[in-house]
Amino acid sequence: MSVEINSVVIGGNLARDVELKEIASGKKVASFAVASNRTYLSNGQKEKETVFIDVDVWGPSAENCNQYLKKGSPVVVVGRLKQDQWESEGQKRSRLKIVASNVQFLPSKKKEEVSVE
Repeated sequence: MSVEINSVVIGGNLARDVELKEIASGKKVASFAVASNRTYLSNGQKEKETVFIDVDVWGPSAENCNQYLKKGSPVVVVGRLKQDQWESEGQKRSRLKIVASNVQFLPSKKKEEVSVE
């Protein structure tokens, strides 16, 4: 039996502004990165680890992301992982990114609502 599941959910804030492109076929794709934090304890100290995940979203959703999101916007992204591969200066390169099927816009905290811990 083989298992073929490729599904991912990530939440965080946009690490950069959305970049909207139109490909030769006329389809639109929006690209951005999500910064997602993980807080954990290590030797009694609170530590934070941040990962930056590239995201592509297509079609009308791409246009909505471009219109409503900007660096710092909180989102939840649902999609699948895709591995891009290319060669640069004779070196094989690759990266994983998310191809989004859904991007949920979340409300931003207002400055007066932000708590300091």
